[in-house]
Amino acid sequence: MNGPLLVINSGSSSLKFGVYAHREGHEAVLFKGVVRHIGGERGTLSLQDAHGQKVFEKSAPYPTQREAFERAMDRLESLGHTPPVAIGHRVVHGGPHLREHRALTDEVLHTLEATTHFAPLHVPPALELIHHARGRYPSVPQFACFDTVFHRTLPEEAAVFPVPREYREQGVERYGFHGLSYESIVERLKPRVPERTVVAHLGSGASLAALRHGLSVDTTMGFTPTGGIPMGTRTGDIDPGVLLWLLRQGHVDTEGLESLVNHDSGLKALSGGTSDMSELTRAAGFGDAPAALALSVFVRSIAKTIGAYATVLGGIDLLVFTGGIGENSPIVRQRVCAMLGPLGLVLDDGRNRDGQGVISASGSRGTIQILPSEEEEQIARHTRRLMRA
Repeated sequence: MNGPLLVINSGSSSLKFGVYAHREGHEAVLFKGVVRHIGGERGTLSLQDAHGQKVFEKSAPYPTQREAFERAMDRLESLGHTPPVAIGHRVVHGGPHLREHRALTDEVLHTLEATTHFAPLHVPPALELIHHARGRYPSVPQFACFDTVFHRTLPEEAAVFPVPREYREQGVERYGFHGLSYESIVERLKPRVPERTVVAHLGSGASLAALRHGLSVDTTMGFTPTGGIPMGTRTGDIDPGVLLWLLRQGHVDTEGLESLVNHDSGLKALSGGTSDMSELTRAAGFGDAPAALALSVFVRSIAKTIGAYATVLGGIDLLVFTGGIGENSPIVRQRVCAMLGPLGLVLDDGRNRDGQGVISASGSRGTIQILPSEEEEQIARHTRRLMRA
């Protein structure tokens, strides 16, 4: 029961993985790695040990998730990694019928395969990895950890969409995503979880959540991970009439529309080509108007959402920045917080530049903090619990 766990976190073009051991009541990382740019001409496989030291890196084509997985597992075994006692997978969307983290039985897999249309860009790669892992480790139990589970506590008025009942009964509602990231933040805050917390998970995919006593009461992403604030390549919330116009004018078909809202919009569209925040901030600093616009739209949407969530919660005791941008972009944090003066949230410029821990000023009405997202650790915690159960 306390043997090593393998955690798999698949994306559309990346694969994160980790090996964890249960030590002194928590999941300790033994190895952690990532394969980037899967399907591209030049991918990268990198691996770190328990101390965060890089022990391997190789650039090579990784044409499929399967090949990335196999080569990552081969590398782990060459470093002495023994077969896992269980495997935990991140699955973005479980649809309306999978609202708890579950053992991956044949029945659960069948249900998941029947609901891929809820997240056609995210669930198929996860299913592919599940089947590959079953083939490589046929006797090892596997478990699915769903990003949507954390948001089961949304009140009806936050989860419901104003569409006819017949569609709501088919599962059209706000599910919310990045749940494993939000769970990991709450885990880090225990046992003193503030009553009113807003978490901004800012990365290529970005969302915010309002938490009351650590439970989700509102979140920006909705039926799919495309909704909410503008993201790296996703539109976020947009007037549905724009989409209807695009279809009626023949600019796109349904497949083209899906590609447009997921891959060709957001910061990439506003800037004219890049969605990388470090590139955007650098270009904006040199007077690039499209890059400056993209940055301003992103910051404004985040600040507006935080203000809205202050209304939902009746104030904010803690504002957390997490995710790749949230943890690593002092400019985004500074510009967001500069708009939060009416809420009494005040940033300390020096602490913000340092980029660790509490970054709010001493006179701030609420605490502002940077906390790293630990999705893989959270998957390991759930996998261990489900295995023991």
